[in-house]
Amino acid sequence: MDTISCAYTGGHTIGMSRCTSFRQRLYNQTGNGMADSTLDVSYAAQLRQGCPRSGGDNNLFPLDFVTPAKFDNFYYKNLLAGKGLLSSDEVLLTKSAETAALVKAYAADVNLFFQHIAQSMVNMGSISPLTGSQGEIRKNCRKLNNGHGGH
Repeated sequence: MDTISCAYTGGHTIGMSRCTSFRQRLYNQTGNGMADSTLDVSYAAQLRQGCPRSGGDNNLFPLDFVTPAKFDNFYYKNLLAGKGLLSSDEVLLTKSAETAALVKAYAADVNLFFQHIAQSMVNMGSISPLTGSQGEIRKNCRKLNNGHGGH
């Protein structure tokens, strides 16, 4: 993961996630029936109150519980405190020393985060979409149209 990708993930400073997207972190992350060991214990307990082992699939939780409606760097600060909601967020700290260093840098310097995420948005804007039979614009981002390949 490069600098731009790590910055782009900071978009999780706003938004919500359904219980089904992170339940495994609370109850069975590694198949041992236990919570993810990288998750702060008190934060996990708080999440379990609204995300039971079964049921509550559509219960929503903020990706950044500290400042859920503000675009800032608390997403990265939360990660450093073991309070990242999604497994995909936690990977920023555990996958490589490079991304862990970026998380620390963004947590310490909101302006650096803003600079890098702005560049990541410019980069995303230059991606050309696949057209015709080479791709599809999904009606629902979670599944392929008509339930089959990209045609």
